[in-house]
Amino acid sequence: MTRYICISNQKGGVGKTTTAVNLATAMAAVGKQVLVIDLDPQGNASTGFGIDRAARARGTYEVLFGECTVEDASVQTKVPGLSIVPSSIHLSGAELELVDVDRRELRFKEALQDTENKYDYVFFDCPPSLSLLTLNALVASDSVLVPLQCEFFALEGLSHLVKTIERVKTVYNDRLELMGVVLTMHDKRNNLSNQVADNVRSYFGDKVYDTIIPRNVRISEAPSFGLPAIVYDMKSVGAQAYIQLAKEIIRREKQEQAAQAEQQAQAMEEGEAA
Repeated sequence: MTRYICISNQKGGVGKTTTAVNLATAMAAVGKQVLVIDLDPQGNASTGFGIDRAARARGTYEVLFGECTVEDASVQTKVPGLSIVPSSIHLSGAELELVDVDRRELRFKEALQDTENKYDYVFFDCPPSLSLLTLNALVASDSVLVPLQCEFFALEGLSHLVKTIERVKTVYNDRLELMGVVLTMHDKRNNLSNQVADNVRSYFGDKVYDTIIPRNVRISEAPSFGLPAIVYDMKSVGAQAYIQLAKEIIRREKQEQAAQAEQQAQAMEEGEAA
């Protein structure tokens, strides 16, 4: 089944788009079919994949308002097996336009119905706010991945995001879960980075991935060349970290699936015994 993953954090500058671009690339590199949906009006994910402005005539704005389908709006990136529904400047006004639209929080969920099983992963790159655009992504997703910067204010507002996830789960989307937290911009030479990482792990436990994304100049350089860091310099420590994160996510999913299968088998045995 297709996994729909919302990459979200209401705080800006935490590596959200960098995580979306490079995690999607790493998944495609191991043979997965991947779609990225750029829901940020700034369009940084689209730029990060080198999508020319001329190729953004149709994108997330047009999909939101039913002017085209997801497949019509998707653009093939330079990464085999990876497409993106790009963002454009029109998306900046979508918030106001959505206010009076019926079923406004369900626009993307309904638009994605035809993509089921066409992709292994669909990643939403959300704006740095809990807006109607982010709400659309949360309603359409089955899990939320939270990039968290290893700096002093990292945990500020995170509890609000967790509460928002719970409210969305209760009202709109009962399958929504916190998939995990990925620590980004970690500087191992900085005691504060290590302290923040320890605090996050004590709060979220095993929801925090073992893989930590370090500060890395190659990650910062890559978007200016319109390339994911994994393509720009695969041997860099930043690129390797995202490859390891993809492997960890896949490994955890397999473990969860095995555990669920075992629970189902036990339930069937107990039912037969009864």
